[in-house]
Amino acid sequence: MGLRAAVAGASGYAGGELLRLLLGHPGLELAALTAGGSAGSDVAASHPQLPQLAGRTFAATDAAALADADVAFLALPHGESAALAARLPDELTVIDLGADFRLADAAAWDRYYGGPHAGCWPYGLPELPGARAVLAGARRIANPGCYPTAVALALAPLLAAGLVEPADVVVVAASGTSGAGRSAKVNLLGSEVMGDLSAYKVGAHQHTSEMAQTLTAAAREPVTLSFTPVLAPMPRGILATCTARLRPGVDEAAVRAAIAAAYGDEPFVHLLPAGRWPHTAATAGSNAAQLQVTADVTAGRAVVVAAIDNLGKGAAGQAVQCANLALGLPETAGLTAAGIAP
Repeated sequence: MGLRAAVAGASGYAGGELLRLLLGHPGLELAALTAGGSAGSDVAASHPQLPQLAGRTFAATDAAALADADVAFLALPHGESAALAARLPDELTVIDLGADFRLADAAAWDRYYGGPHAGCWPYGLPELPGARAVLAGARRIANPGCYPTAVALALAPLLAAGLVEPADVVVVAASGTSGAGRSAKVNLLGSEVMGDLSAYKVGAHQHTSEMAQTLTAAAREPVTLSFTPVLAPMPRGILATCTARLRPGVDEAAVRAAIAAAYGDEPFVHLLPAGRWPHTAATAGSNAAQLQVTADVTAGRAVVVAAIDNLGKGAAGQAVQCANLALGLPETAGLTAAGIAP
């Protein structure tokens, strides 16, 4: 019998992906599954891809329902985790998939989210330098956002090595519609998104401050970035094109070497062979990140393209990876770097 894992917000897209991964996890078993408006309904009605859970019903989301587990995943809308987490036992390992505990700067939280700032938990991106030591045995972990995961993996090694200018970073990233959650929205209807690409929240997306925070830590000096998110006509996936101005004398071999050195031994982050570019379909259903890098010598910029599954490495998969580290389980348990394309 494995450790018991509870999921709050289990009726949503990230919650459903958590359930799928936990059903196949060798060291974890499902405990309470809670939801808001879906409380009392059959789990498999919300997640027909999980017939094993037919007959189980969602409980209402409250601390008592989660407290009996060994680990609780909070897959709740931004701003809802803090109050719930405050009522959970200190000894319970809690992984928050929302934004409530990601930002250290209260002013940044107020600008992008509003309301009281709940504080900052250890940041759950294991591939960042020193992160595993912090996450091992941690009882509270803030799971990164999907866009920030792709961007940090792409640019942190170059900034840490001093190969690019921290004051000139530009990111354009396309995401599947599941990144907006499961609530009904007119702009996310199939008829609205099929055959269409649209930019949104340009220069004002809530993940901008999280990206700047993580990249600033890597660079050890302030990072300024411009971020343009794009809604793509696909259910899941992120393709992030990340560029930064090269420092004088830095060439393609240097930027490629920095990425290769950072991730050469990583189980989930892969630098593709030269000339092969990442595809979102290749990472679908996995906890993988695929990267490619080049130097645009004409523009004097490093270009790193990253592909992840926004529900995998960008949410549920990364949360399981962090839980494995916190609970002393093998880091790769229950996860795969193999996608499901086509």
